[in-house]
Amino acid sequence: MASPATKDHSHIDINDINEESQQISDKDIVEKDMAPLPGSSIHRSSSRPQLDVSGAAIQGNFEEKDPAILLPNQTDDISHLALDIGGSLIKLIYFSRHADRQVDDGRKRKIKERLGVSNGSRRSYPILGGRLHFVKFETSNINECLDFIHSKQLHCGGMDSQCWPSDAPPSENAVIKATGGGAYKFADLFKERLGVSIEKEDEMNCLVAGANFLLKAIRHEAFTHMEGHKEFVQIDQNDLFPYLLVNIGSGVSMIKVDGDGQFQRVSGTNVGGGTYWGLGRLLTKCKSFDELLELSQRGDNRTIDMLVGDIYGGMDYSKIGLSASTIASSFGKTVSENKDLEDYKPEDISLSLLRMISYNIGQIAYLNALRFGLKRIFFGGFFIRGHAYTMDTISFAVQFWSKGDAQAMFLRHEGFLGALGAFMSYEKHGLDDLMVHQLVERFPMGAPYIGGNVHGPPLGDLNEKISWMEKFVRKGTEITAPVPMAPPATTGLGGFEVPSSKGVLRPDASKLNVGVLHLVPSLDVFPLLADPKIYEPNTIDLSDHGELEYWFTVLSEHLSDLVDKAVASEGGTDDAKRRGGAFARAFSAHLARLMEEPAAYGKLGLANLLELREECLREFHFFDAYRTIKQRENEASLAVLPDLLLELDSLTEDMRLLTLIEGVLAANIFDWGSRACVDLYHKGTIIEIYRMSRKKMQRPWRVDDFDAFKERMLGSGDRKLLPHKRALLFVDNSGADIVLGMLPLARELLRRGTEVVLVANSLPALNDVTAMELPDIVAEAAKHCDILRGAAEAGGLLVDAMSNIQDGYKENTPSVPLMVVENGCGSPCIDLRQVSSELAAAAKDADLVILEGMGRSLHTNYNAKFKCDALKLAMVKNQRLAAKLVKGNIYDCVCRYEPAS
Repeated sequence: MASPATKDHSHIDINDINEESQQISDKDIVEKDMAPLPGSSIHRSSSRPQLDVSGAAIQGNFEEKDPAILLPNQTDDISHLALDIGGSLIKLIYFSRHADRQVDDGRKRKIKERLGVSNGSRRSYPILGGRLHFVKFETSNINECLDFIHSKQLHCGGMDSQCWPSDAPPSENAVIKATGGGAYKFADLFKERLGVSIEKEDEMNCLVAGANFLLKAIRHEAFTHMEGHKEFVQIDQNDLFPYLLVNIGSGVSMIKVDGDGQFQRVSGTNVGGGTYWGLGRLLTKCKSFDELLELSQRGDNRTIDMLVGDIYGGMDYSKIGLSASTIASSFGKTVSENKDLEDYKPEDISLSLLRMISYNIGQIAYLNALRFGLKRIFFGGFFIRGHAYTMDTISFAVQFWSKGDAQAMFLRHEGFLGALGAFMSYEKHGLDDLMVHQLVERFPMGAPYIGGNVHGPPLGDLNEKISWMEKFVRKGTEITAPVPMAPPATTGLGGFEVPSSKGVLRPDASKLNVGVLHLVPSLDVFPLLADPKIYEPNTIDLSDHGELEYWFTVLSEHLSDLVDKAVASEGGTDDAKRRGGAFARAFSAHLARLMEEPAAYGKLGLANLLELREECLREFHFFDAYRTIKQRENEASLAVLPDLLLELDSLTEDMRLLTLIEGVLAANIFDWGSRACVDLYHKGTIIEIYRMSRKKMQRPWRVDDFDAFKERMLGSGDRKLLPHKRALLFVDNSGADIVLGMLPLARELLRRGTEVVLVANSLPALNDVTAMELPDIVAEAAKHCDILRGAAEAGGLLVDAMSNIQDGYKENTPSVPLMVVENGCGSPCIDLRQVSSELAAAAKDADLVILEGMGRSLHTNYNAKFKCDALKLAMVKNQRLAAKLVKGNIYDCVCRYEPAS
C-alpha cells in the first residue's frame, strides 16, 4: 500500500530536544494484546501538605518551549518537586514561591468591600504567588541534577532563595514524587545524596494527568503544524474529552482519554522512536538521536524511496488519487540498484527513515481515532521533541489518510507530561477550577541576558544553561547581554519538492532550556464582553509580513529614546547605563527573532509586541522608565485644572458635554509611545500643546458618533433617559490626558449620579498612569472640586483627612462614589480575557464602558462588542494605523459610540 506523498521542508526548528516524555515499557514496545487496559484515577498521596494549583497561568511567551507555571494561591512551604527520570533525560518540575507586590492599604480595602471582592478574589488568606519551573538534565549527568536540587534546597521545603539555609537537612520523612525507569534505578542515590525517598508514580497515569492539566488550564498549549506553519488551537475544556493521546517513545502507545483519571490504552506499535534511532545508528553511524535528526534536514529521500512517479514514468496515478511524488515504497529504490550502503548518503537514509516511521505512526493513529470516533489526536513523546519536520510529516499523514477530516495536534510541554503528572500526584485541590481565562502569558527574558556572580555547580557557557542559570544569579551585579544566534530563515513553502534552501537546526536545540508558567487566579474574563469566545483583542494583523516589518521598524526607532528615559529614571548611573544597553540588545534580539519566526512566541499581535517591550524593561529592573516625566506632567496639568473646571461650569449642558469629549480627545495627544508626539514635546510645553490640540478639535471627526452619545446622555426634546448606573473609564496617559481629559469627564458623570470607576494599569507602561498613582492625582484634583472630593471620599480614595481645600463654590450633590481599580496588566494595550478580579467585580453593575487611548481602543478592542453601552475615544497618532483602521490621517480623532448589544 502506498504511503502518503513525500514532503520536503526548507526549515527545521527544534525548540527543545526532549527525551522520552514517558519511558515505554516492554508491553508498549511489542504489541502482544490489543485488548484495552482500563485506566484508573491517579494516586493522591497524603504524605505531603496540600498544593493549591487554582488559577494556573503561563509566565512567558506562549510559544516558548516548556515555560513555567505560576501558582499564586499556594501558601504552604512544601517540597514541590517531581521528576520523570528517563534513559537519556531527567525532566524535573519544581515550585518556587513568588510574593505578589500587592498593596492592601485602607483605600484598596474600602474599594474591595464596596465591590464585594475578598482578598485574592476568592480566598480569605493572603495570596502568595508561585511558579512551576521545567528543567531538563541529561541522565548521564544525574549528579548535576542532584547538585541543582540541593543548591535550591528543593528537598528541604522549596524555600525562597533569600532564606535558603546552606545546610538545611530534609525532613525525616521527606518524599519526592518521580516516574520513569530511573525512579527505580536511582532511588538509592537520591537517598544517599539528598536524604529523601523516591515515591514512584505510575507512568501512564502521570502521562494522562499531565496532558489533561495542560489542555484544560493553559491557553495555546495545543497547536497544529503543517507546511512549516504553526497554528495554536484553543480547546473548550468542557468539550475536551474524549481524545486520543499518541505517546511516541521507544515504541508507541495510543491512549483513549475519556476524562480525568479515565483512560485506556487502546493500541500501539513497536515501530517508534527506538526504531528510528536504532536503524539510523546502524545505517548512518550517527552518535546521537539529535545528530540523526539534523542529518534528515539535509536529506533527499527520492534517492532511496520508490515514488509513484518512478513506477508510472513520472506521471500521477490520478485514477486512485496518487500524485507522482507519493511514496510507493520506503527504501524501494535500493532493491533495483546495484549499490552498497556506503554509496548512499547518510542524510538521505535518515530522511527516508524519518518519513517511513512518522507516516506510519500518523496512519495508525488516525485509524484508531476513526475506530473510536475521536475528534482530536494529540502527539507527544521524545521522538517529536519540537522538531518541525517530524511534526509536518505526522500532520501530513493524518491529513492524507483522513482526507482532511482530521488534524494532528501537538503540545508545547509534551516532553514534561510525565513529570507534570507526578507533580500533580501530591495531595491538593483546585485543579478542576482552572480556567484558560485565568492565565496570564508573559515573555521570559532573563537568563540569556542577565550576568553576574554565579552560585552553584559550574554552568559553562551562558546560553548553554539558559533554563536555570538565572536561578543562581544574585541580582544587582554587573549586567551583560550576549545576543543569541538568530534562528534560520525559512521559505515557508515546504510542499513535496526539494527545499529551495537548506536550513540548520537552531543552535540551542539540544540545550537544557526552561520557561516559567505563572498561574494567576486574580484574573478573570471581563464580564461585559458580548461573546468572549469570539473576542479578539488585537486589531492589527501581524500575519501580514509588511505590517510586521512596519511595526518592528517603529519599535526599533523608538528604542534609543526609550533607553534614554529608562536610564534617566534610575539617575543616569553607570549601572543604569549598563542595564539600558543590555535591555536594548535583548529587545533587539527578540525583535530579530520574531522577524524571522513570527510564531516563535505564539499568535503574535501588536499588543504582544508592546507587552514584550514592557516585560523586557522590567526584566532589566526598569520598573517605571517615565516616572519623573509623569510626575512633572501631572503637576503641570493639575496647576491649570481649576481654570478648566471654571470654564466647563460656565457652559450649557450640551456644550459642556461636547467640550468634555473634545478635551479627552485633545489631551490624548500626550503619548510618549508615539514618534510624532515625541517630536511635539520638543516644540512646546505640555499646556501649549494641549491648547493647540484643543483648537484643532473641529467636527466632524474621522469617526464621529458624538450626537448618538449625546442623545443617550441628555435625551432629545422632552425625552429624558435615566443616567447610567456605573461607568468604567479605562484611562490612558498621565499628565493632561488623565487630569484635563478623563477626570473632568468623570466629574460630569458623577454630577449626573453615575458611579465612576477609573480603570488603570497595574504596572507602568510608557507614560500610562497606574492604579497606584491615580488616588494621589484624584486627591490633588479634589482640592479644587467638591464633586470630586465627595465622590472620592465615598469611593474610599480619600482615607485620610484632606487639608488645604480651596474655597470654591459648594454644590450640594449626592456623593456617588469615585473608585480606582487596576486592570491586571502592564501594557499600553489590554486583553479583556485577562482582567483583575477587582475590575471584573466592578463591571458586574456597570452599564457604560469608556475606552480611551490608542492602545486600549484602537490597537486593541476597536472591534470588541459589549453587553453595555460603549464609547471609544482616541486621537490617532500613527499614520499607518490611521490609514488602515479609520481611513484617515495622523491626529484624526475617533469618537465611536456603540449602544448595548
